[in-house]
Amino acid sequence: MAVPDVVLAAVPTPFHPDGSLDHAGARRLFEFLAARVDGLLVAGTTGEFPALDTDERLALIEIALEVAGPDRVIAQIGAPDAYHAARLAAEAEILGTERLAAITPFYAAASPAEVTEYYLRIRDAAPEAELYAYLFPERTGLTVTPQQFCELADNVGLAGAKFSGAAAGNLAACAAARPALRIFSGNDADLAATLRAGGAGIISARSSAYPEVFAALAAALADGPASAAVAAARQGDVSAIAALGASVGLVKEALRVRGFGPMATRMPAGEPDPATAARVAELVKSLTAAV
Repeated sequence: MAVPDVVLAAVPTPFHPDGSLDHAGARRLFEFLAARVDGLLVAGTTGEFPALDTDERLALIEIALEVAGPDRVIAQIGAPDAYHAARLAAEAEILGTERLAAITPFYAAASPAEVTEYYLRIRDAAPEAELYAYLFPERTGLTVTPQQFCELADNVGLAGAKFSGAAAGNLAACAAARPALRIFSGNDADLAATLRAGGAGIISARSSAYPEVFAALAAALADGPASAAVAAARQGDVSAIAALGASVGLVKEALRVRGFGPMATRMPAGEPDPATAARVAELVKSLTAAV
């Protein structure tokens, strides 16, 4: 990689209050994040991808590529079926995408053989791009065991993966079994633990709202013992953010406080109650000013 790859923001999709895609808002948000973290995951779970049509997903990918460059963008093109995922992969590669992520098939239960076929179809549609599996059993209803993941990686030629939800618990075993892969955690509460477990880094929803905090933590960890006190302080900041909970609504509320417009949602997003919103505003003010 031409750039470090430790903190990637799982970017929320900006919508206008009427639900239409906010293209200008997306560009502004991508520019803001590209200047502060290592890369962007576009049209993922935090990006409300099930509510985006094909043209909207491709538009977001194109804007991100223009802003951050192809080596710093992972385009999430997963779908319930291989046909649509492969079509998106091919179109994304035409746009210049070099890194693709695909959430496992969802809605209908898929066998291990069907999961492998799904990723092979994507690989065939975009043969030049790096391909990352995206495992999130709570959202897809599909559990992939460490053994199944390793077999999938070998059969498909994966570059790596993102493990979210319960799948993050398998990161250490999979990283040890396939050390050449770049395996990211969707659990952004403890970056140091992810790195100790052999993970490449985090793909983090909350770093979309507090990128300075996560970038400062990554930098302090990279400095080693000399920056141990700084790392501990920044981990405390991350823990304060994580204590609020995890939802698209919380991320978007923080971005509203930061001046990124209405940041409306299309899907149920876990909007904070007034007390939590006030705490979000307090954290945005104190943490982003302190870093």
